[in-house]
Amino acid sequence: MCGIAGIALRPHQTIKEWQKKALVQALRHRGPDGQGEWTTNTAVLIHTRLSIVDVEHGKQPLLNNNQFATVVNGEIYNDPELRNLNKNYNFLTKSDSECVIPLWEKFHEEYTEKLRGMYAVALVDNGRGVVVLSRDPFGIKPLYYTCTDKGIAFASKPQALLKAGFAKAKIDFSALSTLLQLQFYSGSNTIFQGIKRLAPGENLIIKDGEIIKKLQKPVVNFEKRKIFDVKPALDELDEVLTKSVEVHQRADVPLGLFLSSGIDSSILLKLMQRLGREKRLCAWTARFETNKEPGGVDESKQAALLAKEVGAQHHIFSITQQQVWQYLPQIVNCMDDPAFDYAIIPTWFLAKDASQSVKVILSGEGGDELFAGYGRYRKVSRPFWLGGKKLYSKPIFYNTSLLKFSNAQWRNKIRDMEQKSLNFDLTRLTQAQWLDINTWLPDDLLLKLDRCLMAHGVEGRVPFLDKKVAEFSFRLADTLKINQGKGKWILRKWLEKNFPSAEPFAPKQGFTVPIGLWIEQNALTLAPLVAKQQGIKAIFDTTQILKLFEKASGRKERHMAWNILCYALWHKIYIMGYSPMGSTCELLAA
Repeated sequence: MCGIAGIALRPHQTIKEWQKKALVQALRHRGPDGQGEWTTNTAVLIHTRLSIVDVEHGKQPLLNNNQFATVVNGEIYNDPELRNLNKNYNFLTKSDSECVIPLWEKFHEEYTEKLRGMYAVALVDNGRGVVVLSRDPFGIKPLYYTCTDKGIAFASKPQALLKAGFAKAKIDFSALSTLLQLQFYSGSNTIFQGIKRLAPGENLIIKDGEIIKKLQKPVVNFEKRKIFDVKPALDELDEVLTKSVEVHQRADVPLGLFLSSGIDSSILLKLMQRLGREKRLCAWTARFETNKEPGGVDESKQAALLAKEVGAQHHIFSITQQQVWQYLPQIVNCMDDPAFDYAIIPTWFLAKDASQSVKVILSGEGGDELFAGYGRYRKVSRPFWLGGKKLYSKPIFYNTSLLKFSNAQWRNKIRDMEQKSLNFDLTRLTQAQWLDINTWLPDDLLLKLDRCLMAHGVEGRVPFLDKKVAEFSFRLADTLKINQGKGKWILRKWLEKNFPSAEPFAPKQGFTVPIGLWIEQNALTLAPLVAKQQGIKAIFDTTQILKLFEKASGRKERHMAWNILCYALWHKIYIMGYSPMGSTCELLAA
């Protein structure tokens, strides 16, 4: 896991030394173990390294006779197999990233078809005079770019492009509208005008500082062959998940697990034990000082029991209201490409604590999307006359007058993706899953995981988001995903057989961050500070904010109040230029 940056240059162009230093400085937290640079007439490549594999010799950029060079952010899990595929190549390191160059030499624009892993890649082919930017098919690792008079500048974070002067911090109000209404936004445009992000699975081919080709592959290839019976489904599930967890454990440094009492992380815990990791395994669980929100639950007790059963060292991190108000500006600051998901709070704190012991964390993201865990999937599966409805049918600020500007475009990218899904023969359920995998998953959940962990120099790995696992999940009949009113049916059956202590068929208890309650308790202090913010006054009716914050423990009100608070902090940091080092009230009062 690292930070990458650089520029694909136009002819006879260069960039200044201060810009290179600005890119390095902005990405240093992603790679605190070292840095590297490579410059040619074609491009500049910059790398900040978090050492995970081949700690001693895996420095980047990686070169081949100065004709090819690459920087990679991520992990290529099938590197051993790819090295066997390219036995005649003179590998100089044991870095998993070194397989990228021989793959490009052999397969050119199709090279990513062979990769199994999470990655953002920048590759220079001086012979062809091209620069290639690539992103993994799930969008686990981020990559951003912007067009400048010098060429196409790129980086792992928009903040790096801003700090190096390749773009300006001006807001795209279409993206902002969607962010406020959904808590995330999708598509290639970001909230910063002129800064774009590669789509999951996208390759950009750049020549003379101009994009000459864009290629994108779907995240999964849909097969007609379906699995309908439980036994063959369980056998294949066990095989693909075991292999995925095995390759996701490849590392030369300590690794750990984010453990809730839920289905996904319980499966990861059991498989890590099966693969012999339990004696070296540390697991982290978050709990809150108080959780009186509707549906709120403390998962730490059940998680501790599961960890004890497999012999893992378990850490419970208790998050207090005081800590949240103290560190919330720093948490929001790490989301330079913002997604206002409550889960950024526990994820950031767990990463901060885990960084004292490990460099790699496995997490269960993707299990809900691939195996239909969300309650909304059960709703969308029903016919419309039985209460079925599309995903994201109503915006967060629906039927209120809080927003001053029109929000008519907030669902455009969701609608575009729904239209694309019609190209496949999908059921209502698999259409909804495909929609989430292409929007909510990369643009909210994975973005949150990447930013919150990398803020502390920790690599996040997601074994459910593996090509083989995804292909298997989309071959399952709907009845193996949702059955008897419960989602993730086949995962529950696996736990029932292999880890019954996880109580896979017990009623689901939601894990809710009590931020709504805490906003409500502090409404008289927070509301006036939020209402006076320049960014808030421009787009909200501030006369309603106090009343809203005083009712923030309600579900709808919680979403609206949290979004307004997050945007107030984000705008203060990224548009107004204030430091995030200070408490929530200190930043808002500045």
